[in-house]
Amino acid sequence: MAHGLTVAGSVGAILATAHTVHNLRVLRVPPHSPRPVQERVSVLVPARDEAERIEACLRALRASTSLPDLEILVLDDGSSDTTAALVRALSKVDPRISLIDGGNQPPPSGWLGKPWACARLAAAATGNVLVFVDADVTVQPSGIAASVELLRTSGLDLVCPYPRQLAVSPGERLVQPLLQWSWLTTLPLRVAESSPRESLAAANGQLLAVDAAAYRHADGHHAVRAEVLDDLALLRAVKRSGGRGTMADGTHVATCRMYASWPEIEAGYTKSLWSAFGSPAGAAVAVSALTLVYVVPAVAAVRGSRIGTAGFAAGVAGRMLVARRVGGRVWPDSLAHPLSIAAFGYLTAASVRRRAAGTLEWKGRAL
Repeated sequence: MAHGLTVAGSVGAILATAHTVHNLRVLRVPPHSPRPVQERVSVLVPARDEAERIEACLRALRASTSLPDLEILVLDDGSSDTTAALVRALSKVDPRISLIDGGNQPPPSGWLGKPWACARLAAAATGNVLVFVDADVTVQPSGIAASVELLRTSGLDLVCPYPRQLAVSPGERLVQPLLQWSWLTTLPLRVAESSPRESLAAANGQLLAVDAAAYRHADGHHAVRAEVLDDLALLRAVKRSGGRGTMADGTHVATCRMYASWPEIEAGYTKSLWSAFGSPAGAAVAVSALTLVYVVPAVAAVRGSRIGTAGFAAGVAGRMLVARRVGGRVWPDSLAHPLSIAAFGYLTAASVRRRAAGTLEWKGRAL
């Protein structure tokens, strides 16, 4: 039995890494030198208690090039810190920046906080393209224009240029590299971007550009008002309305440091992983499959199994290829890939457990 599991896991790891290689070849990349954008672009930034990050985010957006008709809308979503004051100060020196006061009231019944903030931003926007940017993202000067050009030249309705993820602490280095690795390994990118199947979808709200007409045709964030993974749900809504979307390589477009410590990582992932696989059973199946493919061969390799060593090496190779492409740490972090998968399994189980107990919250709001 143990040998059979090792063989199955190792073969799975080899095939998955082969798929990663293919995806890296077809992965869309925004242009490094975009042309001037000949339409109005609305950059939309939802912000709740982001005083430590919002200035860097907005200063980067102010430096955007090739965008002669740009508006930057920031919604202060009931912050208890100085987020609003900082945005207001910048708006006085740059008329492109506008602050929307989201008030201190909780979201309406049936809405989660971020979809409600994004919906209000979109309602106030006047651009032909809506670019949602999280407050912890720093966009390069050409990043917004490059994202818009990719959206228009690809013929897609929604694109997510995935920012380079900054990982500093041990916990970040263990978990954060799985973000890009996961969809580059498991999602058939070119099939997914043209397929209407909602199961073939991946999205990232850190930096998301969407055609304004397609957004409204899909009913925007109203269609995903109760979704904790609102970015993925938004792409699925666009698909349901006949649109198409995809992930892209945003390594040169923007950077993001999501979390700075293990407690932040645990809080951030447990708030949403329960919904990533559709149900607790789906989560159990996904974690079991990842364990079979990436943990079982590693354990067998330690015990001297040749096929286990081959499977472990394949998993590490896939992780290394992704890290090299997206500007992550290649060595020695890739060797810890089985531990990363184990950490992901722990976070998923914790998320499902806390969801069932009704104890999940994010930034002071129950989920």
